[in-house]
This record gives sequence, C-alpha cells and structure tokens, in this order.
Amino acid sequence: MSTVTTTRPATRTPFRRPALDWRLRFGALSLIWGFSFLLIKVGTEGYAPFQVTLGRLVFGTAVLAAAMVVKRERLPRGARTWGHLAVAAFLLNALPFSLFAYSELTIPSTLAGICNATSPLWGMALSVVALSEDRPTRVRVAGLGIGFLGVLTVLGAWQGFSGLDATGTVMALLASLSYPVGWIYVRRTLGGSGNSHLSMTGAQLLLATVQLGVVTPLFTSFPARFSAVPLLAIAALGALGTGLAVLVQYGVVAEVGPTTAQMVTYFIPVVATAAGVAILGESLTWSTPVGAVVVLAGAALTQVRRGA
Repeated sequence: MSTVTTTRPATRTPFRRPALDWRLRFGALSLIWGFSFLLIKVGTEGYAPFQVTLGRLVFGTAVLAAAMVVKRERLPRGARTWGHLAVAAFLLNALPFSLFAYSELTIPSTLAGICNATSPLWGMALSVVALSEDRPTRVRVAGLGIGFLGVLTVLGAWQGFSGLDATGTVMALLASLSYPVGWIYVRRTLGGSGNSHLSMTGAQLLLATVQLGVVTPLFTSFPARFSAVPLLAIAALGALGTGLAVLVQYGVVAEVGPTTAQMVTYFIPVVATAAGVAILGESLTWSTPVGAVVVLAGAALTQVRRGA
C-alpha cells in the first residue's frame, strides 16, 4: 500500500532520532496498512468504490498538507515535474486504490491483502523483461517462480478456481502490478529532482485527488444518505492508511534504510488476513495461509541483491 515517491532531496538534513523506537513504528505501519483492506471493505458497504477512493485521497492529502505546513515545506515547481507527478499519481494512487476498492465488492479483504503482497513479484517480472535497470539473478528469478506458485495455491488452481470471482481477483492483482510500474516510472523521471519526499508525495496525492474528483461524478451518483460507519472507515483509511502511514514510513526509512523498511510488505497480508477473519468473519481455507507463506517467501527472494 505504499504511496511514496522515491525521489532524493538535493540536500541532506540532520536526522533526529524519534523518541519512539523504530520497531514500534514498523509494527504500527504493518497494522495500519494491514487493516486498510478491512477499511476498504467496510467503506464499500455504504459508498461506491470511486467514492471510497476519493474520500481516502481527500483525507490522506489533508494529513500531508498539515505536515507540510508544520514543516514549512512548499509544493514542487515546474510544469515538467508536475506532469511526471500526474502520471505517478495515477499509477501509484488513483488506479491501484480504485482497483482494490472495486475488487473488494466481490472478493474477501483477506484475498485483496494477499494480492497486494505480489507487488515485489511483479517488480521482478518487469526487471526480467528489461523494464527496470535492476537486472535479475538466478535466486531472484527462482523467487519469482516460487511466488507465483504461491499465488496459484491461494487461488486454488487445482480446483479450477471454483468459488473465486475472477474479475475481482484480476483487479486486485492489477492493482499490485500498478505499484512497481509506478515506482519504475518515478525513478526514471523524478529521481534527483531536488524536492523533498514530503513535498513530492503531497503533490502526488493532491493530483490523485483531482483525478478522482473529475472521474467520480461521471460514474457515480451523489449518495442519498451518508452511512456513518462506512464514512468513518473511509476517513480512517485516508488519514491513517494514506496520510499518517506515509509520514511514519519516512521516519523508518530515514532511521534504518529502505531495505529494512520495505519488509513491512511481508507483514501486511498477515494482518489483513487476521483482521478479515476475526472482525469481518471471512472464511479461510488451508490453501490461503499456505499460499500466502509461499508468496511471501518468493517475494523475499526477489529482493535478494547480488553479493548480499
């Protein structure tokens, strides 16, 4: 569920170690993003998927805007930068957020959370076809194969995918594919732009909000009534899962580095599955947790670098 644009500031500022240990913040980040799939499911019970996504982006952008005011950050300048940010906003926010919301109309939040964990696998697949500068190794290619075997296990391929909504599942997988495509685009177009992470991501979320603000009225009607619980779920999804989570992730990356921070990806489906089963009462067969473990093992292997 990461939404961060991976750009590098022009100058380094002294890092101040937060009072709260990074492990606690890492755990909080896992919980926030893991529960996001439950919140999406609850939100779609009262509002259309585009409305859920728009609300999520509005609340998330508000949190980052407040952080920018406190830190006295300014939005990026330059038409070229904003043009690239508009594409990044579509690939990293507007598209995947909408696809996940639509997918959860027909699939459990547990399955959506597990599909999200395939992002490293898609990233590895893109590197195999030379869409990334990060060249594959045998271990990483093996991880790709193992990971997709795990996906087939989760989906129950030997049963002919019976009882599985194909459209919803494909939407969730496409959402997870959208993230690495967006990350590759950002690295190639916005790397070394000279703007801070907070400034770039704040602008990115703002543009995604504008995109959904244009699309949502065209495909949905104004709600006849405002359901309280789904609305609260959307507010929490945006303020916590999209706004606060980004700020927490900044601190973890700054303190322990991106490699360790990226491991949060492997905890998200665990939290999403536990939340879906315990709170929403979603069913769970043996193939789901077993397949999820295989997916995560394969994803971990795809992140092994040469000489590590």
